[in-house]
Amino acid sequence: METIIALKGAVKYPLTLDPTVWIFDDRKVDLKTYFTEHHEEEDEDIKYMRAVGNHWSREIMEGATFPPTLKSERKFDRKGMQTGTFGIHFKHFLKNAEPLDTATTVVFETTTGQEHAFSLADAASLLFKYSHEGKPLVEDGPVHILFADGSNVETPITNVCAIRVQ
Repeated sequence: METIIALKGAVKYPLTLDPTVWIFDDRKVDLKTYFTEHHEEEDEDIKYMRAVGNHWSREIMEGATFPPTLKSERKFDRKGMQTGTFGIHFKHFLKNAEPLDTATTVVFETTTGQEHAFSLADAASLLFKYSHEGKPLVEDGPVHILFADGSNVETPITNVCAIRVQ
């Protein structure tokens, strides 16, 4: 099984996606709870501006702080990574690839020869499941495609080998 997925076609920047490193990505979601909890979508720009504003206010009130040392950097939940089921939103990768103005469709190609087509808007709402109970999806992976509402959790799109924007 190939673990690399090419995102190609009508995009400004073709990407090579490697799901094996997403376990360390801050954008990952826990799929054990994702479909049962309520999620508030927040614009990334607004979120960034709020964080910068909070940082600025803290510096004004408390003074500047130095960057953390290696001993105080972010710690990963090792046990959670070894037992968790994780996914990541496809919209992050689609945004980075920058689809051309002429693009209207995203097609997911599989090793079985099937193609699954979605409009750009629908594709942006999809999730990539890349880990199940701490293990990569070796049998029918490297990712499973899940709908945002969780309606295909039991029967996801599997064996994805390439993504084509057209």
